[in-house]
Amino acid sequence: MARLYFLTLKWVSVVYVRLPRGDVKMDNEQFHFGQGLKVEHGLVSKFIDGLKKFLLTKVKGYDLMKISVATLLFEGDKEEVERLEKLIYEIADRYSGLKAGETNGQKGYVLTYVIAYIRDLGLNYGIIAESFETSVPWDKCESLCNNVKACMHAECKKHGIIYYLVSCRVTQTYDAGACVYFYFGLRWNSDCSDPVGLYEEIENKARDEILASGGSISHHHGIGKIRAKWYKQSVSSIGVNLYKSAKLELDPKNTFGLNNLLTEEDQINFETLNSKL
Repeated sequence: MARLYFLTLKWVSVVYVRLPRGDVKMDNEQFHFGQGLKVEHGLVSKFIDGLKKFLLTKVKGYDLMKISVATLLFEGDKEEVERLEKLIYEIADRYSGLKAGETNGQKGYVLTYVIAYIRDLGLNYGIIAESFETSVPWDKCESLCNNVKACMHAECKKHGIIYYLVSCRVTQTYDAGACVYFYFGLRWNSDCSDPVGLYEEIENKARDEILASGGSISHHHGIGKIRAKWYKQSVSSIGVNLYKSAKLELDPKNTFGLNNLLTEEDQINFETLNSKL
């Protein structure tokens, strides 16, 4: 359904219809993760869930190990929302999409709100997890997601990590491309002396793959210090020199954004150049 909605966006743009206020497309791993967070209810609810699963898998023919989900948030007056819903669901029907209802949509957004708390809770059980993001053109979006996830699976195998989760979802959409979030969590072994360092090593490999697959250094998290090593690769040597030249004119003592963007080597060159002026 994620790919379905990518096609949908172009259709909506062409006919100049207002887009949904919010839209999240998650992969199969995140779908199962969300299902695992469901609160248990009584026998009636379990029976209804069983019927839904039967309809989804046996009648509609969905494979629960391949299914993905799109959560849409419609905003506007009653007529506008109804018109937009009708258009979106008509297009979904053409590609065998299935409307999952308002309640499931709300659950999709709840996961967004509680994900950071789940991360903190995981630390008590030897699980370290975090998210990182990028922006990418539409024609490279699917391949980027597949390449980065494959890279992280390979890195986990190389380091002997048995229990981990790699997932991604599209969180913001534009005419030219999308913002993609990756979620990575691992349970470290008792003999691992530096789980944070291990996590960062794998995340850095993932960022290398993001850039190699056509993604950006960041969508909105910024560059700062932790992504400074990829700054030159993203903007070229000319871009770095342009930034340093502006710094020399506006901030010759390098007071603002200290050690941001520039690598340690660039910082040394900056100080050397500044001392000669």
